[in-house]
Amino acid sequence: MAAFSLIRRLLGKKTDALGDSPIPTYFQNKAAHHGYTLSAGQAQAIAAMARASQHLLAGQPARSLYLHGPVGRGKSWLLDGFFQALPIAEKQRVHFHDFFARLHRGMFTHRAHDDALAVTLDELLQGCRVLCFDEFHVHDIGDAMLITRLFKALFARGVLVLVTSNYPPAGLLPNPLYHERFKPVIDLIAARMDVLEISSPQDFRSLPQAQGSQRFTHGQYVWPGTAAQRKTLNLPAADCPAQSLTVGKRQLTCRRQQARSIAFTFNDLCEQLTAVMDYLLLCQDFDHWIIDGLPQLADCPIAVQQRFINLVDVLYDQDKQLTLIGARPLAESLAGQAIDLARTASRLNQLQPQALEPVS
Repeated sequence: MAAFSLIRRLLGKKTDALGDSPIPTYFQNKAAHHGYTLSAGQAQAIAAMARASQHLLAGQPARSLYLHGPVGRGKSWLLDGFFQALPIAEKQRVHFHDFFARLHRGMFTHRAHDDALAVTLDELLQGCRVLCFDEFHVHDIGDAMLITRLFKALFARGVLVLVTSNYPPAGLLPNPLYHERFKPVIDLIAARMDVLEISSPQDFRSLPQAQGSQRFTHGQYVWPGTAAQRKTLNLPAADCPAQSLTVGKRQLTCRRQQARSIAFTFNDLCEQLTAVMDYLLLCQDFDHWIIDGLPQLADCPIAVQQRFINLVDVLYDQDKQLTLIGARPLAESLAGQAIDLARTASRLNQLQPQALEPVS
């Protein structure tokens, strides 16, 4: 209860005239139900979300929020709780990959307009007053320039934006060749958003209570993927022939389709020129994904590592069951250079290990 006393103190008396926010009570009940002990950073974030909701519900200007911190510290949990508890209908909860894929597609569709971004946002937001934007990161200068325009447009429309990220604003687009060109967005975030660090010594995804109703956490990591393991778990053979698969207007390769289950090799999805939109379209038709042949990522080009990171992000956010097959223990396979691999490792560590039993 100490965390909620802190929240009340952080809210203070100056917000009393705006009425009580439902946010602290919601998180108090949610934390108690799951047996979580909130960190001080989470308590500060909940107080900030409560203040924002009070102003929003009173029709007053509210500052947007930027929550950052290491992987598995409850940032998405906070975002989801805020979204669920906020008693308005004009809100959206989106994932970075999904939103940007739709943004790019809409701007291409409306490229003949003088302001394709504005027309696309009219379609995507449709009167939205609160946009919850999960897993925000920037590594590409092209995306960075679009993000600059996007944030300016969102603030101009009066949209309250709640962002979660593994990076503090100053750590976005870390490539020194481009970082200075992104400085205007970093300054805009500082001016228009409350920036809060969500830290804790505990990776919450490692707790037993985190292994709950999520379909993703019921997946498996299978190694070394012997014929006996594959037969027992009803997985495709290692030499399963390729099949052509139509995804949108593209032709990809898979290894097996059964009802809402789909099997690929790592090469099919990550070593070919696939994109986030391909994964999102496939998620509409398939709930159980089998990905075979996870290599040691350190041996793969950065572009291949990044596709794998993007793929896991999409499967996690869309809550799909994943069976991942590799030749080595997961920790060995996930050693690589891509800067977002820590998030991927945190998520994949929730899979149930299926190792070959030693012969006695």
